[in-house]
Amino acid sequence: MKPIYITTPIYYVNDVPHIGHSYTTILADILSRYYKMTGHNVFFLTGTDEHGQKIEKAAEAKGLSPQELVDQVVLRFRALWDVLNISCDRFIRTTDPDHKKVVQDVFKRVFDKGYIYLGEYAGLYCRPCETYYTETQAENGLCPECKRELTLLKEEAFFFRLSAFESNLLEYVEKSPEFVLPLTRRNEVMSFIRSGLNDLCITRSAINWGIEIPEIGVVTKQKHYIYVWFDALLNYLSGIKYGQDPEFFRQYWPATIQLLGKDILKFHAVIWPAMLMALDLPLPEHVFGHGFIYQSGEKMSKSKGNVLDPYVLIESYGADAFRYFLAREVVMGLDGSYSDENMKQRFNSDLANDWGNLINRTLNMMKQYFDGVVPQTEMVFGFDESADGLRSTAVLLFDKIKELMGEFKLSHVLEEIFLVIRQSNKYIEDQAPWVLAKKGDIDRLGYVMIQVLEAIRLVSLFLFPFMPSTVERVYKQLQISVDFTHVDPLFFDWDYFKPSMSLGEPEPLFPRKI
Repeated sequence: MKPIYITTPIYYVNDVPHIGHSYTTILADILSRYYKMTGHNVFFLTGTDEHGQKIEKAAEAKGLSPQELVDQVVLRFRALWDVLNISCDRFIRTTDPDHKKVVQDVFKRVFDKGYIYLGEYAGLYCRPCETYYTETQAENGLCPECKRELTLLKEEAFFFRLSAFESNLLEYVEKSPEFVLPLTRRNEVMSFIRSGLNDLCITRSAINWGIEIPEIGVVTKQKHYIYVWFDALLNYLSGIKYGQDPEFFRQYWPATIQLLGKDILKFHAVIWPAMLMALDLPLPEHVFGHGFIYQSGEKMSKSKGNVLDPYVLIESYGADAFRYFLAREVVMGLDGSYSDENMKQRFNSDLANDWGNLINRTLNMMKQYFDGVVPQTEMVFGFDESADGLRSTAVLLFDKIKELMGEFKLSHVLEEIFLVIRQSNKYIEDQAPWVLAKKGDIDRLGYVMIQVLEAIRLVSLFLFPFMPSTVERVYKQLQISVDFTHVDPLFFDWDYFKPSMSLGEPEPLFPRKI
């Protein structure tokens, strides 16, 4: 199987991590856990972007060096990822020595190939976004992204010949329908390229906090520091040892999927592939621009006071329920909305009533009727049409999930899993184990309970990428030991439970929220 390389953007450390950061990283973690679970060699990269003028000024205001400041702030991201059970293979920082070396090496290589040149830039600059805009891009002198006032700046600078890749980029995007996802984002990218690409200013001389350009044999008036986007995008290469360990790098590049918010799509679907073309490297298989999460239908902002703090939601519902909500409620690629009502409804309906209740009632009945030990039964497949239907649906679930995961339809995966959960609950109601026990039909009772246990085991396995901590608790109750980083293919089949296997003590997983 081909190795899988999954990335998130590296997050700028000028603020605390918010629900948008959490969403992207949770999506990447779900995909990473799924592919590892199914036997793939996976590398999952996330991290932080730590250079630029905003960091320099913030550090100065606090009486700290920029390095001291980023060393403090990065802990916020690491702490939240620990709470959310993010299983990245590397957390990269743009202040890491190996990353700095890669950035300088790439700058020199691209310069030597004629794609970087020295010139002078005069343009409208947005300090909060650290981005230059043309007169046509500006909106009444304001930044088109953050709506703040733009400043006219003029300075000596190095430029990347983005314009040289215009036709090649357009041709590639047109001929590669799976490169930019979803389709609406692809159309935006093609429209942006067709409007014409200008060469990109990639250095600053007005700051001191960044990666200094390497020795390239050009005399400059001032020191030049590599512009934050050219620096930041190269983390996807330095994170897998580009220029350091060719064998390791070849194992994972090109990236399988690069996840990011739609607001930074042009950097990842235009500038980034042009940089890769300049390096003669293949482009990522998929660049996926997901939507925004709104608060009760409104865009979140500090001025409105409606920014969601992930810690508050995690404290109320738990990290796994938070992960589940974002993956289930927000269709990947579209905008989504959070509300307290929706969160509570998902928690009580899906997690407490459906999944949690299925596990708790089943284990309690097993304890009541069989002392928590899997019974011997003479009934076999084919004796019970309802059980056969449950078994067939659960076993086929793997093929459905494999297809949906390949299409990055995570909310649809959860829909399919919960169809089986609800079918399992219905099977219990239809078979009425309590009636079978009262009649003394122990053979059929045992068979019914084993079918439900098998269904619980499988749906829980498929829920592991979404809710890892909870599934580990479920498997502890089932007394099942499994390596979720590489599950034996036979474990995806039916008939795991054998007579005399002992089950653990049942415990409620999702107490209802009032």
